[in-house]
Amino acid sequence: MNDPYRPLTAPQVLDLYFIENRSRVLDIASFLDRIDRYAGADEARAEYRYQALMQTLRLLVESPGERTRAVQLSLSDPTSEPLDSAVGLKAWGAWEGAQHEGN
Repeated sequence: MNDPYRPLTAPQVLDLYFIENRSRVLDIASFLDRIDRYAGADEARAEYRYQALMQTLRLLVESPGERTRAVQLSLSDPTSEPLDSAVGLKAWGAWEGAQHEGN
């Protein structure tokens, strides 16, 4: 009898979640292809959010064992001083002040 609380093995995790994550990778590839196809692609690729996304994709390959942490930190604002006011500000999902190299 299988214990329902027994931790999964890595091959079991792969079996369970591969298709779901394959779909996510295809969504990202489609998103990047759309940017490439439309007018203003060069402007979009120079934008900090695009640069941040490309950096996170590199981190997925270059940070074995620490991918989640590396991606979260690369997209986060590391400053510790609060803003005087956040009225009218939006969350953009990436920190504009980050240095994104290689693009």
